[in-house]
Amino acid sequence: MTAYQTVVVGTDGSDSSYLAVERAARIAADAGATLVIACAYHPARQEDVARASDQLGDDVAYQVVGASPAEDSVRTATERAKKAGATKIDTVVVDGEPVPTLAKVVQERSADLLVVGNRGLNTFAGRLLGSVPSEAARKSQVDVLIVHTT
Repeated sequence: MTAYQTVVVGTDGSDSSYLAVERAARIAADAGATLVIACAYHPARQEDVARASDQLGDDVAYQVVGASPAEDSVRTATERAKKAGATKIDTVVVDGEPVPTLAKVVQERSADLLVVGNRGLNTFAGRLLGSVPSEAARKSQVDVLIVHTT
């Protein structure tokens, strides 16, 4: 079996997702692989941006709407990945839903491993409606590691 060349991990800024990032970083470091940290987000609606600007001021509103929280998530994830030993790290912030976004990043980067945390996997809603880890595992065309993070 050959070592993984490209490992994709999803983050949403939660502590749970950062644990998955750390595990993915250790795997990437051990394999000498590139780690791609991906974060999906939905852009803020114009009325939300206007409301934030009115309440917070234009100079601060950008911090709580749009892609900024996603950018912060991948920045924090990158710091944690470096501490876990990863040296080749790329980040991707994509407007979209988590599972299709991860699938797109896996395909675009020719990844051979997808890492996700297990948050939502054992909840009632997760069993009834599906969760990111279970849907990612069902739909992925590459190996999937579901890290026990909760």
